[in-house]
Amino acid sequence: MDFGTSLGSFVWTGLLAILATLAPAALTAQVPPQVDPRIYDIVEAASAERVEADIRALAGFGTRNTFSDTLSATRGIGAARRWIKAEFERISEACGGCYEVVYQRNLVTSEDSPRIPQDTWVVNVLAIKRGTVNPNRYVIMSGDIDSRASNGSDGVSDAPGANDNASGMAGAIEASRLLADYEFGNSVILAGLSGEEQGLWGGQHMAAVAREEGWDIVGVLNNDMIGNIEGVDGVIENNTFRVFSEPTPVTDTEAERRRYRVFGGEVDGPSRQLARYVAATADAYIANLDPIMIYRLDRFGRGGHHRPFNDQGFAAVRIMETHENYTRQHQNIRTENGIEYGDVIEGVDFDYAARMTAVNAAVLARLAWAPPSPGEVRIGGAVRPSTTLQWDAVDDPRLAGYKVYWRDTTAPQWQHSRWVGDITSHTLEGLVIDNYLFGVAAVGRDGNESVISFPTGQIPRR
Repeated sequence: MDFGTSLGSFVWTGLLAILATLAPAALTAQVPPQVDPRIYDIVEAASAERVEADIRALAGFGTRNTFSDTLSATRGIGAARRWIKAEFERISEACGGCYEVVYQRNLVTSEDSPRIPQDTWVVNVLAIKRGTVNPNRYVIMSGDIDSRASNGSDGVSDAPGANDNASGMAGAIEASRLLADYEFGNSVILAGLSGEEQGLWGGQHMAAVAREEGWDIVGVLNNDMIGNIEGVDGVIENNTFRVFSEPTPVTDTEAERRRYRVFGGEVDGPSRQLARYVAATADAYIANLDPIMIYRLDRFGRGGHHRPFNDQGFAAVRIMETHENYTRQHQNIRTENGIEYGDVIEGVDFDYAARMTAVNAAVLARLAWAPPSPGEVRIGGAVRPSTTLQWDAVDDPRLAGYKVYWRDTTAPQWQHSRWVGDITSHTLEGLVIDNYLFGVAAVGRDGNESVISFPTGQIPRR
């Protein structure tokens, strides 16, 4: 027997036993992978040809104005929503009924808004893939069914809405194809929302139903114009996109707002964390398509269908092209002074729309496979050369453990992270709490992470 080797083995074995006693959870939890190869497969499967066919089909209905024909089989919003429902059903049939496809109806009247000239049924179309672990936890991607000409109440004039927003609706349809053959722990909804141009009516109804029925919404990805690469500013760019997000929930209490002043968190609400998650997913899985974080609810003075979910306290963001072309938005089709107006098919880049769809599908899949975010994250470290985070354990069979994140207080996205294992408290030595912002994410065994939770409580000083 080699005495030196035997002694070394004995010492090493004893050291491992001591370390295991000191931090058993952190040592025994297997470090999950950094990426999930299935996400690459989903991204690569996005088809510009299918997206083009869907955009052409939607634009081919002539107009999808909320007040347009609902009886014709070939023109108007009625024909468009029936086609969308039939397409979702066809996709579901191909995957053995993996989606529940339903209408969601709400009657809006002239009493609800001066922009409603007559009582009108606003009809959403939903394709729902139920989760196997947490069926009441939802990740949602939405596009708008309706379109408009110069007059938002004009249900007669041509308004093909090729980019605004057949591109977003086609994206939701294509995402349903990309995710069809996968099983998820959380539920996924692909939604076509109506009445956006007259006051976000479809989104308001869906968000109200979600609140009333107690849906646990992880996040809503509102896609509104994801197909244009040539801006009114003359810039042509197909390798960036924007993510709009509100800083903190509008439903916060005054006490919560006062807390931000002392402990931070002014730009770290759930929607902002969701936006960071979208950006991080694009950076990890989508080649040459760079996210741009926009720190505001929406474009200046304008709105979109993520806002009704924000109004109900849910995390929701707007995903869209970087360079808008206003001559192709909300315009009657015409030519004036050599300028062509109208949202026609020629203004859409189908390859770009497909890549934007891939971003959404990747985010949906990651969130649908991930465990829930840690709850009740608390932080402490005042007047100490270290920062401690504590959080409530996540009860989910997919959980592998947790990651702690931190960033400079002026950094727009998370910069650093550390895998800490299946524990509910961790101290970062050498990081002064005053100089950084911190968060915690739950990580599944397949490597998919939850949205990061920002601390909302303080660890009492001892």
